[in-house]
Amino acid sequence: QVQLVESGGGLVQAGGSLRLACTASARTSSNNAMGWFRQAPGKEREFVATISWNGGDTRYADSVKGRFTISRDNAKNTLYLQMNTLKPEDTAVYYCASGRGAYAGVTMTSYAYWGQGTQVTVSS
Repeated sequence: QVQLVESGGGLVQAGGSLRLACTASARTSSNNAMGWFRQAPGKEREFVATISWNGGDTRYADSVKGRFTISRDNAKNTLYLQMNTLKPEDTAVYYCASGRGAYAGVTMTSYAYWGQGTQVTVSS
């Protein structure tokens, strides 16, 4: 079983930046796509971004394109999400996930393992 742990969340003012990280146990997820999802109170979990196994292919939700950047360092077994120009609507618990294959899509069913989440709060 893949173990995922998110970090880097916190409170930031609108327009600010945060960098989230997700560390996987050993190199268990190195051959798999990974992704970020988020969930605000009272809302369903939604797709944010995904990255292929070697970082060669990335996809983003329309709401974060141009502001967020997903990346990975397989040597460190770590996934990152650089979030710039944050908006209050970005406030949510952010979850990292390991895909079922080398590539994964925008649906939760494309991912097999999930972290516990890290809170991101953007104040206006």
